[in-house]
Amino acid sequence: MSKVFVIPDVHLKPWMFDKAEELLSRSEYEKIVCLGDLVDEWDQEKNLGLYSETFDVLERFINRHPNFLFCYGNHDVSYIWEARESGYSDYARKVVLEGISKLEKLIPVGNIAYIHRVDKVLFSHAGLTEIFVSHFLPNFGGDIDELLERINSFRRDEMWCDASPIWARPQDGGIEMYPEGYLQVVGHTPVRKTDYFGGLVTVDNFSTYRNGDPIGDQRFIWVDTVSKQWGFADGNGKPEDLPDPKLDIRNYKVGHHVKFKIRYHGPDKEEIHDGTVEIIDHYSGGHVSIDVMSGDTLYKHLSLTDVIEHVESRSSRDLIGK
Repeated sequence: MSKVFVIPDVHLKPWMFDKAEELLSRSEYEKIVCLGDLVDEWDQEKNLGLYSETFDVLERFINRHPNFLFCYGNHDVSYIWEARESGYSDYARKVVLEGISKLEKLIPVGNIAYIHRVDKVLFSHAGLTEIFVSHFLPNFGGDIDELLERINSFRRDEMWCDASPIWARPQDGGIEMYPEGYLQVVGHTPVRKTDYFGGLVTVDNFSTYRNGDPIGDQRFIWVDTVSKQWGFADGNGKPEDLPDPKLDIRNYKVGHHVKFKIRYHGPDKEEIHDGTVEIIDHYSGGHVSIDVMSGDTLYKHLSLTDVIEHVESRSSRDLIGK
């Protein structure tokens, strides 16, 4: 087992490294991976002291942990490439460039890149997608390490696009990850809590709203890079159970076949039906449901907890979450 401690997007929160240090003292980890975006935060463009403090704290952290790996984020390289985006600070550009230059000298060659592979897990800021690989390396025939070496040599022309490992947002399941068989651990897209879907773990749970309130639960995770399991660093040391795929709306598409139950006058009276998903409903507040056509009847606003079986089509034999 190779147990890796993950530090998600920092965004000028040097206290994250102090919190990580406390958790690191409770267990042993083979590696520590930071997913990037060290800089930029709401309304902090002129706070040069905070920019400097973030790099200084990180430098001391790395000196204590030579097993540290860093993934460039879009906010980090935006200063190198002068690619202005939200949060970019003209005031802080010199501080950021000096800080990144120090990191590149401090961190061993190979330990700072867009993507790192540790066993069967890929770590990057936003994720390696099939569409990115097929577009920029359509005829590539090498192995995974040769592929990552090529991608890690890319610069702005390839990386500053929506599908790249510093910009992709595949959390809704509409974008295929690459290659198959690997767990990917990413930040970039803020989540309320660590999100697992389709072999993708998203951990950007330290980002904030503009008023400074946290979006997520601000918990660090660890990843077992052999078993491809993960757990919370402040937990009991056991990996998290994988969520039931029937309860994740991202697994459903119009045309999928489901078997479901309808309750009448209490839980003791119910009927079992099967049908085809016609409408997928998303409501404010995160509530979801599906509308299913069964025979001549459209059953509306079905809860996913009432789904018994879910298959991609009537002819499919592979039940999803049966």
